[in-house]
Amino acid sequence: MNTDPSHFMLCDDIIPSSYCRQARDSVNSEARLVSSLLSQRRLPPEPWTDQEIKSFLLNISSWDTNNFRGNIGVGEREGRYASNLVYERNFGLMHGIGRSGDIAAVQPKAAGSSLILRLTRYLAADAIRLAGIPSLVSDVPKGSPCLLPVATGMAITLVLLAVMKRQRAAHPNAKYVVWSRIDQKSCLKAMQLAGLEVVSVEQKQTDSPAEQGLVTDVEAIREKVRSLEGAESVVAIVGTTSTFAPRSPDNIPALGRIAKEFDVPLVVNNAYGLQCTKCCSLIEETSRASDARVDAVVQSTDKNFLVPIGGSIVIGQSDLVSDVGAGYPGRASMSPILDLFITLLSLGKSGWMAMLKKRRDMFKSFKTKLQQWTVQRGLRVLEVPWNRISLAIDLSSLNLDSGTAATEIGSALFTRRVSGPRVVLCENGPSKNIGGMVFSNYGSHSENYSAAKSYVTCACAIGCEQQELDEFLVRFDHVL
Repeated sequence: MNTDPSHFMLCDDIIPSSYCRQARDSVNSEARLVSSLLSQRRLPPEPWTDQEIKSFLLNISSWDTNNFRGNIGVGEREGRYASNLVYERNFGLMHGIGRSGDIAAVQPKAAGSSLILRLTRYLAADAIRLAGIPSLVSDVPKGSPCLLPVATGMAITLVLLAVMKRQRAAHPNAKYVVWSRIDQKSCLKAMQLAGLEVVSVEQKQTDSPAEQGLVTDVEAIREKVRSLEGAESVVAIVGTTSTFAPRSPDNIPALGRIAKEFDVPLVVNNAYGLQCTKCCSLIEETSRASDARVDAVVQSTDKNFLVPIGGSIVIGQSDLVSDVGAGYPGRASMSPILDLFITLLSLGKSGWMAMLKKRRDMFKSFKTKLQQWTVQRGLRVLEVPWNRISLAIDLSSLNLDSGTAATEIGSALFTRRVSGPRVVLCENGPSKNIGGMVFSNYGSHSENYSAAKSYVTCACAIGCEQQELDEFLVRFDHVL
């Protein structure tokens, strides 16, 4: 229940006025936080306390009709609940977000939920701006960013459906998506689910003898777009930034120039790239270039903002991003948006920037430490300069006599409660059939990666702690 200013005057006759003044000052300080949030629509300079967030959410939830005193609901969907625990977990925000015509639309029954959705879009835009992509989040009211209550793969599907609808309005026979290969199933399945024919373009090994990374084959992609029954048959080019080493982020500026040259949309899978300055700068450079284009960029909420899995953020050209929101069928869950809203207020600008800096600094120090650690054991870290999240340890010198022996390293690490590393075979590795597309040596992002016979990846991702990285090396020693 909100505290009306007149309440303090009435309380003067009940408790000492000095106590009332203290209470009034405390309430006013919280009111100023809310006023600043509503007027500035940016991350608060400093984190809000848990109590301040709870108080705000409980007050705002009273704006939804299911929480009106004396409200009678006679429809089929009235924000009802069977469990008090569920009601409390959601702060009484039971109506979800959006309407049947648009996921970003305001609900008449849910002014509070609608306000939180709008505020979360503003806060997410500010966080993305601070991370390094300001040019694609400058038009919040008209569309960008769009918050979706689905994880990255399904968000890519929704984006491609919106892109396909626009492309086929001009080119009815458009059916291909040209994709720079990444061995991660969800991205491929997302394109196939959209009903598109995926044309995979292999990565190539870098020309530098001092590096072992896989990089975008720009010319192969250009030739593929040109040759596929004409560029009019291509719905989109799909590139990826955040990825497992030794794959590098795609050369997004070069892909953007190809997209501009052939008038084909560019969609970027930036799943956990917001935490990485390099990934963000590649996108921002492309967005600002007069000879390139980037239409939509998809990122995960859980991998970038440390919330439960189930949400994503789409940024890009506002008219397209608006179409993505309008294409979502029906209302949607409030939970991923509420998690993000709470987290962004809990972090504030200072916490968000500190978290980004901590990860950057930790990656640099851990890479140096890992290089020293591997040299002492006759191993090496594969040099992939553009990948500043994931690291790959070459296992070739262990002379593992079979693929089974190599993959047992991953199993042994998991048994020792180390989660996250991936052991990859580059010679005689597994083949995978995904939706009718067959890939050899699956997991290595390449049919014939020759810089290592096998390797294990690890990541210095946002939220990771230094003691986890140090203990990883201790437990890896036990496995070796």
